[in-house]
Amino acid sequence: MRNLPALDEILDNLHVVSLPMSVTFRGVMHREAALFEGPAGWGEFSPFLEYGAQEASAWLASGIEAAWEGFPEPLRSQVPVNATVPAVPSSDVVRVLEKYDAHHTVKIKVAEKGQSLEDDVARVAEVRRLLPDAALRIDANAAWSVPEAFEALQRLSDFELQYAEQPVEGIEGLARVREMLRAAGDQTLIAADESVRKATDPLAVARAGAADLLIIKAAPLGGVRNALRVVAESGMPAVVSSALDTSVGLAAGVALAAALPELPYACGLGTAALFTDDVAAQPMRAVGGALDVRSVRPDPQRLRALAADANTTERWRERIRAAYEILVNNS
Repeated sequence: MRNLPALDEILDNLHVVSLPMSVTFRGVMHREAALFEGPAGWGEFSPFLEYGAQEASAWLASGIEAAWEGFPEPLRSQVPVNATVPAVPSSDVVRVLEKYDAHHTVKIKVAEKGQSLEDDVARVAEVRRLLPDAALRIDANAAWSVPEAFEALQRLSDFELQYAEQPVEGIEGLARVREMLRAAGDQTLIAADESVRKATDPLAVARAGAADLLIIKAAPLGGVRNALRVVAESGMPAVVSSALDTSVGLAAGVALAAALPELPYACGLGTAALFTDDVAAQPMRAVGGALDVRSVRPDPQRLRALAADANTTERWRERIRAAYEILVNNS
């Protein structure tokens, strides 16, 4: 990437934190992240722990963009966001929703390992019972097979889904599910998420007729500017979502949503409500179902209170070194 700072400029100003969560999300109760400051502000590096250096390098590029370049000029001052319901028992849905102050749109996690379709149906049904007028969307994180996705979406479509996010793996799988649904008279929209991790994927998604819209995240796509290019080249509507970021990372997602020429759907950027603590004195929490477009500076006291232990910090420093080497080789 252009204007790559020296590695020491990142590591010398690194803060590794561990944020406690109110519910389990992706199998964890603490979210680890590395934060650093540059001349333009603060950046975040928080690829999930199972990601290797190649995939993590895009997350580092995104953090560097935020800290050394800043973001494009916004086209709007607020971004509407959805509430998020993890794969909790249906009895816990009301407790999760209480963390949000507006419920015009709700994203519901489904296809959790160890759970059944009946669990998913019960969870979605409970959200619909509590919020009869809300727009509901589901996210399977590519966990279903094609036959499983078809069966599940046939049942869940009774709850008038806004769309289904990444029900199966790969572009071919998405195209097949979408084709089967349409043949059955089911018009549920399909959103591609994991299938748009590389900049060339959206074009393939569009050509294959595999999805109706894209789910994009600033960090996995290498930053706000690259994500904007991906959306423009795809020619498809986009929803900006969180990668379970701290408020520093959420500011990048909000900047991306604010810079999109069109924003037809509420964004999945309200995930700060899933943390019991955050790095900012004023976290990126939605008010009235929307987030203000603004910069975020971590609070020094919060950085100290949430600091990870020495072993965890060194592990993240090594992850940054490995990702940085890939950026250098690709520059």
